[in-house]
Formats: sequence, structure tokens, C-alpha cells
Amino acid sequence: MEEAIVMYPAPMLTHLAPMVEFAKLLLTHHPSLSIHILIATRPSQPSSTVPSPVPPSITFHYLPTVDLLLTSTGLDPLLFDVIRLSNPDVRRTLLTISNNYTLNAIIVDFFCTSAAFEVASDLNLPAYSFLPSALGAVACLLYLPTLSNKFTQSFQHLNVFLDIPGAPPIPSADMPPTTFKGNKLYDIFLDIATNLRRSTGIIVDTFEYLEPKSFKEINDGLCLPDYPTPPLYCIGPLIVNTTVDGDGVPQCIKWLNSQPSKSVVFLCFGSLGSFSVQQLKEIAVGLERSGQRFLWIVRNPPLENQSSNIDTKIDPDLKSLLPPGFLERTKEKGLVVKSWAPQLAVLNHDSVGGFVTHCGWNSVLESVCAGVPMLAWPLYAEQRFNRVLMVEEMKIALPMVESETGFVSSTEVEKRVKELMGSKEGDSVRERTLAMKQAAKVATSEGGSTRIALAKLVDSWTKK
Repeated sequence: MEEAIVMYPAPMLTHLAPMVEFAKLLLTHHPSLSIHILIATRPSQPSSTVPSPVPPSITFHYLPTVDLLLTSTGLDPLLFDVIRLSNPDVRRTLLTISNNYTLNAIIVDFFCTSAAFEVASDLNLPAYSFLPSALGAVACLLYLPTLSNKFTQSFQHLNVFLDIPGAPPIPSADMPPTTFKGNKLYDIFLDIATNLRRSTGIIVDTFEYLEPKSFKEINDGLCLPDYPTPPLYCIGPLIVNTTVDGDGVPQCIKWLNSQPSKSVVFLCFGSLGSFSVQQLKEIAVGLERSGQRFLWIVRNPPLENQSSNIDTKIDPDLKSLLPPGFLERTKEKGLVVKSWAPQLAVLNHDSVGGFVTHCGWNSVLESVCAGVPMLAWPLYAEQRFNRVLMVEEMKIALPMVESETGFVSSTEVEKRVKELMGSKEGDSVRERTLAMKQAAKVATSEGGSTRIALAKLVDSWTKK
């Protein structure tokens, strides 16, 4: 029978898209493979969010929608209920696929490992963990059970620097919130961390040269002092290649075409990133005072800051959200875009010289591959942890410094934007990011570390 592998991404677009891109990468170098991707459907997320187009060797299997009231699109305990309740359908689908194919392995998003590893074990199927994360964050997750045993208090209350193998010293308050004792997802993530060491291998969307300390110290076994460390495969960067051309060129790209080279700072905060009206006004004031050219993607404020009659699906009303006269005063130097822009195309435009980002890992890799230095402004999930990695270890970003409440003043916005676009510190992270752009090209070329890791990964399941 034809050989195949199965992939099981978490039902979130930020996890699904990198795994689909990974499947396409595998097929580029191993075209005879058949790849089957299981899609657990969340009630709030229709299947149309699956990235396209894909090669015919990739088949999607849509698992039945579980009966849950799920309205959040972010990280929520109900997401893990969807994954857990989908397990019988995962088992049935794997058995159906195995009737027609020789299954070599299953590659499971780390969010799904607790449930899916049990099924894989029952079917005697090698199970690999896939993490669309920084390798430093993987080191943290592997080391979490050790840290959890070391401290009785929750990390956010310790006010210390944590020594984690594979990471720089981490302020305890900058640990991912899901690692805080008492967090509603703490037990789930502790279980995920424990399951990682059971993996046949750990696959990470990064490349060795970007995170050499993490790569070495994980491989040296320092993150799992009491257990053998599974083989580590750095197969990134996985960038979703989209093009913007023809009659469909967005207005923001046309605007960028008229701007000087490397002169524009781009502000974009991911699919879930939004700010209060007060914070939006502070950003506006800071941008205007900085005197820098800017392209700013503005989304509606989060629900708790909206009156009950505002629909989050409608376009933001820029005149009510931003200071009076801001759009008129800045029209020669700036462009504000409602809700969305083609981020990858913008980052790769010659006019863009800096990126203010929420530190989501997909966005970080896109910026690295475009050679654009960053201002790190984390908002949720593991993004504060990522900021420490980006600033202290990778040295590809400058930090945006918030108050204890998370608020960032217009003075801070002005200062940091100026610093990124025109200072020695900004020049330093720009040079470093350009070096990482070149390193990413080398890693993904013939003989590069990513290509070697990919070959070793395929060998690991074909020789079993």
C-alpha cells in the first residue's frame, strides 16, 4: 500500500497554517508521500479557514463538530474540550486511513498531544510533537515540570529571574500565563509539558542559527534532567507564501509604493490583537510626535471597551477611535488601515523599515525572513516570553515598555519608534535581523540545517 503520514493540528488558524505549510514542504522534497490532515472543527470556526491551495497529495479529513457552546476564538479551556472530545473520531479516522495506506507516523500539534498520543500508542504509531513556537519557548515547556516542583508560589508572584536551560534569564512575571499556578489552563499545560517527553521526536518551526543556545541545551538534555530528550527537528522558518498582484493590489501596497525605501514603520498586532480606545489614542499621539512615516492596522477595541450596540464584525470608525484631526494632520506621512492588511506583502515591501509587533511567532518569523527589525509589544499568550527571547537572546527587536497595568504611554511609543527607525540601537537590531534573513535562506537551501533536519525526520519514520 501507499505510504502516508497523518497530521493533527490544533483547531486554530495560527497553528493550522504552519502545519499545512510544513506538509507542503515535506512534499516538495518527498513527493511520493501522501499526507492526511485531521481537522477538529470548533463550533465558532468554520472549515473554510483551512489554508488553500494545497497539492493533491494532501487530504483533509474533517472531524464531526463536537456539541459545545464555544464562542471564543482564542486560547480557552473549551478549545481543549473540543480536542479531547474529538478523540474517538481521531481514532476512527486513523483506522479508516490505515485500511488504504501504510501509516508511518502521526505528527500532532502540541496542544493535542495529551489526547492523541493515547490513540497513537494503541495503534502502535510513532507520534511526533509539532510546535509552531520559538525554540526557547519549547525549552521552557520541557522544563516546566521541573520548575513547577521547584517553586510552590506561582511565577507571577515570585519577582525573580528564572534560570531555564535554553533561554536567557526570564523575569518570572514574563512566563506564559498558562504556566501560572491557578490559571485555568495550568493543569492542561503541565500535562502537555509532561507529554512532550513521550514524543518520538519534537518538530519546531524555527531554524538552528536563530536560536543556537536553545538548540544546544535542549539537545544536551538540560531541559529534561530526569528523562531522555526526544530527537529535535528544527524545520523552519515556515512562511505561508502569498502574493499580491494584478488588479487586486490593496490600497496600502499602492501607498507604500510611493514611500522612500526603509522609511515606514508598520504596526500590526495579529488576528486577536486589539486595544482600548484610550490606548489607541496614545499610539496615535506617539506616532504623530515621532515624525516617522507609518502604516497602522487598527482593529475595533475588545468587547469590554465597547458599548453593547457595537458589532465587532463591522469596520472600526477611525474618526471616533483616534484623536480629533489625527487622520488629516498625518495624511502626508501615515496611512491607517481598518482591521486587516496583507502582512507578509507589507513586510517584504522595500519601503518598510520597522515592524511594531505583538510577538506572535508566525509574525516574528515573517519579519525575520523579510529582514525587518522589530519593536516588541506583547499582548497575550506566550508573547511576553517571546519578547525576552527576541530582545535578549536573538537581538532582533527593541522592547516596548508598558506600565504594570499593561498600558503604553504616547511618550514611550514616540521614543521607541524613533529609536527603531533612527538610532544606533535600531541600526544594531536591523543589521542583526538582516543577518538572520540570510541565515534563514542558508538553512532552507540545499545542505542547510533545515533541509538536513527534514531528511533526518523522514528517515526516522521510514526506517522503523
